[in-house]
Amino acid sequence: MANRRDSRIEPSFEGSPRAKSSDGFSVSEEDRVVPGNRKSAAKRKSAKAKSRGRGRDGNRRGLFSIFGRLLYWCFVFCIWGGIAVAGIVVYYGAKMPAATTWAIPDRAPNIKIVSVDGGLIANRGMSGGEAVGLHEMSPYIPEAVVAIEDRRFYSHFGIDPIGLTRAMVTNLLGRHFSQGGSTLTQQLAKNLFLTPDRTLERKVQEVLLALWLEHKHSKDQILEMYLNRVYFGSGAYGVEAASRRYFGKSARDVTLSEAALLAGLLKAPSRLSPARDPKAAEERAQLVLAAMREEGKISDKEYKVALSAPATRAPSYWTGSENYVADTVMEELPDLIGDVRGDIVIDTTVDLTLQKLAEQSIRRLIDENGKKLNVTQGVLVSIDDSGAVRAMVGGYDYSTSQFDRASEARRQPGSAFKPFVYMAALEAGRTPDSVRNDAPIRIGKWTPDNYGGKYYGRVTLATALAKSLNSVAAQLTMEVGPDAVVEAAHRMGIQSDLQSNTSIALGTSEVTPLELTAAYVPFANGGYKPDIHFIQRITTAGGKVLYENNGGGAPRVIKADIVGMMNSMMTGTVEVGTAKKAAFNWPSAGKTGTSQNSRDAWFVGYTANLTTGVWFGNDDGSPMKKVTGGALPAQAWHEFMVAAHEGVPVRPLPGTWKSTPSDTVVPDEIPSADASQPPTPPAAVGQSTPVAQAPARSARPAETVDAGGFDMPSDGRATGSIKHPVPPGDVGGPTKKRRTSILDILSGG
Repeated sequence: MANRRDSRIEPSFEGSPRAKSSDGFSVSEEDRVVPGNRKSAAKRKSAKAKSRGRGRDGNRRGLFSIFGRLLYWCFVFCIWGGIAVAGIVVYYGAKMPAATTWAIPDRAPNIKIVSVDGGLIANRGMSGGEAVGLHEMSPYIPEAVVAIEDRRFYSHFGIDPIGLTRAMVTNLLGRHFSQGGSTLTQQLAKNLFLTPDRTLERKVQEVLLALWLEHKHSKDQILEMYLNRVYFGSGAYGVEAASRRYFGKSARDVTLSEAALLAGLLKAPSRLSPARDPKAAEERAQLVLAAMREEGKISDKEYKVALSAPATRAPSYWTGSENYVADTVMEELPDLIGDVRGDIVIDTTVDLTLQKLAEQSIRRLIDENGKKLNVTQGVLVSIDDSGAVRAMVGGYDYSTSQFDRASEARRQPGSAFKPFVYMAALEAGRTPDSVRNDAPIRIGKWTPDNYGGKYYGRVTLATALAKSLNSVAAQLTMEVGPDAVVEAAHRMGIQSDLQSNTSIALGTSEVTPLELTAAYVPFANGGYKPDIHFIQRITTAGGKVLYENNGGGAPRVIKADIVGMMNSMMTGTVEVGTAKKAAFNWPSAGKTGTSQNSRDAWFVGYTANLTTGVWFGNDDGSPMKKVTGGALPAQAWHEFMVAAHEGVPVRPLPGTWKSTPSDTVVPDEIPSADASQPPTPPAAVGQSTPVAQAPARSARPAETVDAGGFDMPSDGRATGSIKHPVPPGDVGGPTKKRRTSILDILSGG
């Protein structure tokens, strides 16, 4: 018993399923009366599972909690952001004038310059073109602009949130500013009211003004205002100016491909201008066409046809010689009506047909002879008897040089100035039959040579003028005095300062082609000096007359008998003299002129209808290759005048004068002073038969001035084709006692 009482049952902790006592008994876990650790383990497993479930639920609740907090703060941020934006809008909006005072500013006035037949010469002013209604312009223009610039134009309210968001995303992803979100309405607001500065203030004001524009005006009105004011590059504002600038046509006649080019310019007008980069302009136009097709504005067929259209090649500047006229008109305008406050129409005196003909003649002669004869520039001015300028070409090409040589370039007229010398002599009592000795004459140390060094002895003044003999002109200047010659020239219309010296006989004082031509007009109209003008009438767009040239009374500046004698003498220049190439089937007269070394070549001639002056030379004053007034200038004059007189009844020149029969006859076969001239060409433009030369005139007894004897030159100068006595330097008055040089003579000393 003792042993049984002393026996103990102890569990095994060695991991065995069954434990043995010291008496050899073993007890399994199942034999235990009290439950062991199995239930505890199950509970632990269940607790762990629940814990894992609670963890997953907690994670979900945490995620939703973070997302909720994010939404919350975004909402808070939006509220405060909205408050901040509203504050900025209110702040900058308060700096603007009251909305009740807002109004669309007047468009910069357009100045429409038209010819006598209503043809457009040019549009000038800040806009550069007249306003064109949306229903008047080509429908392709607004469609192209909307397709490429603001495709939701007709659906948004002035601001395009979709376009703005797209632009912001694109700029953020690209990390630079590549797209703008401005609508056409915003662009118009900026053009109308604001500066191009990229500031927050300007952007806020732009939005406010865009909303106001949408409220006050219809979509079509906004689009029309935009198209008539936006800049298209190369100085063109508005579609009309741009169409004229790049295509030479109205916006009413623009084709699909041309409309695409115009719309493409809006992104970068200066850089994409076809006058600067035609290739870039064409590539951009193709993008516009693609956008139009995508928007359904054009069909696939129209798209393909437009793509096949040739690229536009625009000149680098406004082209056409009529722009010289437009420039002159713009200079005169302020003196006639003051400031221009609205669109006006200027009716000019210019005949656009004659203008184009004159330009073609000048350019053709330079193209054909420029390199051979070293001539690069030409001018033509034509004026009728009333002083109205019918054509004026100021240079070879306006697009390459806008300098108007007709009204601004002062050049030596050479012998084209001699008619004023002879006129002064006639007014002093000489006649065309008065005889002078053509021989080398010395004035101080100056001996004026004839062209080619040839002299002809005793000649009438009529022959001397026709043959352009320098010696006789110098003698007449000495006889009447340089002051008388200067006074006669100014009285006839020369406005430039003239040097009162003997060399003025050879045209050493500079004048412009316009004033020299104008000074011949009194010979053509019977002795009256009209007001030279380009502008006939100025009216508003509504037809109200602001200015009109009523002509007025032209003062008489030459007596009728002097006009008759001058016309008789200068007719000889065309018939038998240095300008035989100019002759055509109309009574005409004129005078050639060639300055030293052929730097300038002139012919100014006239009929009873028109007076036309032509000049050829180089801007840098370099000599031409033996070009005389009887060559290129006479040819250009002939072409122009034949066309200008087509279908016009023939009229004789004003004034009459006939030589008194005498036994003394001047030979008809005196060689021409322009010895390099070929014979008169065959029938010219518009002529079926050449004009017969006039018979030689009979000279009456000479009316000479007693020179007190003649001496031969002491320096042994060649006397040309004759060996006659030479008038001394004191013919017509004493010379200066000090030593003089050619520079003294030319400078008036």
